Amino acid sequence: MSYSTADIAELFPDLMSIRDEALRDRVAAVWSEALTVGCGGKGWTFDEIRAIPFTLLAGKIDLRFVEHLNSCVRQCIAIEKVLRETFGDRVPVDHDVLVAGALLADVGKMLEFDKNAAGAVVKGHYGDMLRHPFSGVALCYKHGIPPEAMHMVATHSHEGDKVDRTIESIIFHHADFVDFDIAKALGKKAAQGG
Repeated sequence: MSYSTADIAELFPDLMSIRDEALRDRVAAVWSEALTVGCGGKGWTFDEIRAIPFTLLAGKIDLRFVEHLNSCVRQCIAIEKVLRETFGDRVPVDHDVLVAGALLADVGKMLEFDKNAAGAVVKGHYGDMLRHPFSGVALCYKHGIPPEAMHMVATHSHEGDKVDRTIESIIFHHADFVDFDIAKALGKKAAQGG
């Protein structure tokens, strides 16, 4: 199955804020492939991806993966706006790279995650071998995503702690961890019965 740009925009509406139509279509193509070949080769439906937990590392919380990606993209756009209003051109942010990289940062999770016999989302064998920043960059490279956006995919998690992140990657890294740290706090509270 192949998904169009309009299909992917149903999951991630901010895809349409990418001004460069060719880049927008390449971002959608990466997602289309990830959804088609992910889940241990079985592929993911839109209903399945909407049901995937935001993270498998925070326990039972009511936050979803698609919600997290949309949250991060919106946070990135908001941060970009604040930086532009406050600092003007002194802090250059490439909007298209920022949104493309934010939308693609976790695309590798479609390969990292699988379903067990009971239908629960788990880290699969592929995920044991390659974390999502690596598989995400591989998918992005295949579809001609610019290196500036692939840098965001590669460096957004702890894999990027030993390199110099670009401005766009710094923005996304912090947006990502705002959600992740909140998820951990909610998971801890739930585990304590609160």
